[in-house]
Amino acid sequence: MIEILDPARLPRAREAGALVADILQTLRQRCRVGTNLLDIDRWAQSMIVEAGAQSCYVDYAPSFGRGPFGHYICTSVNDAVLHGLPHDYSLVDGDLLSLDLAVSVGGVVADSAISFVVGDATSSADAALIRATENALRAGIAVARPGARLGDISHAIGTVLSEAGYRINTQFGGHGVGSTMHQDPHVANSGRPGRGYTLRPGLLLALEPWVMADTAELVTDPDGWTLRSATGCRTAHSEHTIAITDDGAEILTLTKSA
Repeated sequence: MIEILDPARLPRAREAGALVADILQTLRQRCRVGTNLLDIDRWAQSMIVEAGAQSCYVDYAPSFGRGPFGHYICTSVNDAVLHGLPHDYSLVDGDLLSLDLAVSVGGVVADSAISFVVGDATSSADAALIRATENALRAGIAVARPGARLGDISHAIGTVLSEAGYRINTQFGGHGVGSTMHQDPHVANSGRPGRGYTLRPGLLLALEPWVMADTAELVTDPDGWTLRSATGCRTAHSEHTIAITDDGAEILTLTKSA
């Protein structure tokens, strides 16, 4: 089922998006060499609770994970790209960290992810990975408007990733959000334009390009959640929640400085 948001609830969606963006920006500023992933999770928990919001992750138990997830944020490091389960690991200089967060405010969900390098040891390859996902995200958002098709978004994202030289995994991708975190429709990171569901005002979508440096194959950690590149290569992930409006796409999870 595809959920269309009542226009009266759009302010709640904006509130949820702003909170997610603010938490991710705060966490990015706090993360440095020596930061433990469990500290990041505790910080996220504190900010969610203080805001009076609800975590979408703690009790989440989908078919693809060994649930419930039991934490407040996904922390994926280096070759981990999705659903990284926080654990006792302290970041070192040059770690490529992806943070993925979803919260519900007043019954409406927003979902976003960022990737960045911790410390000073940033490589050109890591920068290219992150830039490709960010550029693909912008391309997908640019074509999202009433009357466009889901395939238009998938094609725009996939074109950027492919032209940057990366292979694309379509098992996991973007998705609808609304009263719950993961809803129809699935938004693959590659596709054919002019195909699929027709976008309409009130549709909320979380678009999330992600790539692995030299493979499209995933493996799952023994924790049952963390997804890694099969070759051990580096990875990156970017995500925004958007609302389809009469005027196009409104990005709900932008930071105040963006």
